[in-house]
Amino acid sequence: IKCSAYLSNVFTLVLLLLQLSGHFSPGSCGKVLVWPTEYSHWINMKTIVDALVQRGHEVTVLTSSASILIDPNKPSAIQFEIFPTSLTKDDFEDLFKRLISKWTYTPKDTFWTYFSLLQDNTCEYFDCIQKLCKDAVLNKNLMTKLQESRFDVILADPAGPCGELLAELLKIPFVYSLRFSFGYTIEKYSGGLPFPPSYVPIVFSELSDHMTFMERVKNMIYVLYFDFWFQAFSEKWDQLYREALGRPTTLFELMRKAEIWFIRTYWDFEFPRPLLPHFQFVGGLHCKPAKPLPKEMEDFVQSSGENGIMVFSLGSMVNIMTEERANVIASALAQVPQKVIWRYDGKKPDTLGPNTRLYKWIPQNDLLGHPKTKAFITHGGTNGIYEAIYHGIPMVGLPMFGDQPDNIVRMKTKGAAIRLDFNTMSSADLLNALKTVINDPLYKENTMKLSRIHHDQPMKPLDRTVFWIEFVMRHKGAKHLRPAANDLTWVQYHSLDVIGFLLACVATATFVITKCVLFCCRKFLKTGKKKKSDYLVKSY
Repeated sequence: IKCSAYLSNVFTLVLLLLQLSGHFSPGSCGKVLVWPTEYSHWINMKTIVDALVQRGHEVTVLTSSASILIDPNKPSAIQFEIFPTSLTKDDFEDLFKRLISKWTYTPKDTFWTYFSLLQDNTCEYFDCIQKLCKDAVLNKNLMTKLQESRFDVILADPAGPCGELLAELLKIPFVYSLRFSFGYTIEKYSGGLPFPPSYVPIVFSELSDHMTFMERVKNMIYVLYFDFWFQAFSEKWDQLYREALGRPTTLFELMRKAEIWFIRTYWDFEFPRPLLPHFQFVGGLHCKPAKPLPKEMEDFVQSSGENGIMVFSLGSMVNIMTEERANVIASALAQVPQKVIWRYDGKKPDTLGPNTRLYKWIPQNDLLGHPKTKAFITHGGTNGIYEAIYHGIPMVGLPMFGDQPDNIVRMKTKGAAIRLDFNTMSSADLLNALKTVINDPLYKENTMKLSRIHHDQPMKPLDRTVFWIEFVMRHKGAKHLRPAANDLTWVQYHSLDVIGFLLACVATATFVITKCVLFCCRKFLKTGKKKKSDYLVKSY
C-alpha cells in the first residue's frame, strides 16, 4: 500500500511538473490548420508552429505540391496535407526569382515608373497565389477531409490570401501573422487599425515619424495610391470568394473576421502609433541565444583575433547577384581588418580577399550572437534585423526590395545602421560605411539600447503568440477585442455622415436666421416708410 501511494504521489508530481513546464496540459490541446506562405514568411511562421507542437497541439500545414521550402518528407511532428496543383516547384521558384530581379534592379527615378512595376509584380504574384487557393478550396475531397478533421483555429498570413476563406468554409476562427500589407491597407480596412498619415509613415514611403510638410504630402499621396490600388486588386479575389461561398462577399469582409493579428515587429523597431487590443506586436519571436558554430567556421572566426568578424547575408530569397556588384562588394570587404563570412551562391568574385569566406548557407543567428561579431551587412529583412537587434549588432543596410528600404530607414533613424544603395554604391562607399559602424561607438550603443528594449518585455514574443492562439481556441474566438469600426462603412468610420448632418443643420439654421433677419428688416423698413409718409401728410 505504501509503495502504491508513493508511486501515485510520484506520478502526480510528474504530471504537475509537465503542466508547469507547458509541455502537457490535459484537455487543452487543440487542432491547428496552417495556411503558409514562402521564404522568410514561412521561416517565421514555422517558429510558431514548432512552439504549438511542443505545447501538445496537433498542427497540420496545408500546402501545395509546388511549395518551395516546405518539405513534408522530412521527419517532423508537424502533419502535412499536400494538395495537387498545376503549378510546379520550378514555376514557383522562377516566378520569385523573376519578380525579385525586376524589383531589385529597377531604379526609383520616377514614382509612376517604379510603382507601375511594383503593381505588375504584385498582380503576377497574387495571380499565382489565387491559383493555389482555387486548387485548394475547389477540391471537394480535400475540403471534406478538412471539415471532418474539426480544426479549432487557422493560422494564416494575409500576404498569401485564402486562410480567411478556408476559415469561413470550415466555420472556425482564424488568426493572422504578418509584417505589413501594401500601404497598411488590410490592417486599416479589415483590422480597423488607425494610421494617421500626419505621423505614421506608409510602407514604401521610406519616411520617419517626424515629417516635413512636403514629406507629409508625399505620405498622403502614398495612402491614396494604395487605397485605390487595393480596391481594384481585391475585385478578383471577391469573385473567387463569392464563387466558393455561393453568396455575395468580399476579401476585406472575410479578412475583417480575423480574431488576432500578430504583427512581426515591436517598439524597438516601430515608430509609436495607435494600437488596438486584437493587434499583438511579436517582433523577434524567432530569435534565440546563439549556439556553438561548426568547428571549421569557429576556427575561422577565432583566427580573426581582436578585429573580430563581419557577417554578410542578403537573405533566403537572394542567392546571386551580377558579377559587377559582387566584385564591388568583394573589393570593399577585402580592405577591412575583420574576417568576413558571406552567404553567397554565385560565381566567386575576382576581387575576393583572403579575409572573406563564401558559404551557401550560414547559421546567421549563431554568428550574430558570437562575441567576435562586430557588424552585420544585411538586405534589411525583418527576420535578420531582429536577430541583429536581439544580439546588439550594428548594421550596414543594402535594401533591395519589399519592406527592406523602410526597415533600414527605421534602423538608420534609431542610430543603429547606415544605409547604402545596392545598385549605385562603390567599394569606397561600402568600406567607409563598415569602418563607421565599427569604429563609431554610437552605433553599438544605439543597437544595444534597442536590444535591451527588446529583451525587457513582460512576456517573450513567442510565448505571447502561443498564448493568444490558445486563447482563441479556448474561447472559440476573441470577438470582444475587435473594435466596432469593423461594422462601420467608410463614410461612418470617418463620421462624414455626421459632419454632413451637422453642416446641414448649421446651413439650415443660418438660412432660417437670415430669412428671419431679412423679414424683420423689410418689416421695419416698411413700417418706417409708412410712419414717415403719415408724418409728411399731417405736416402738409
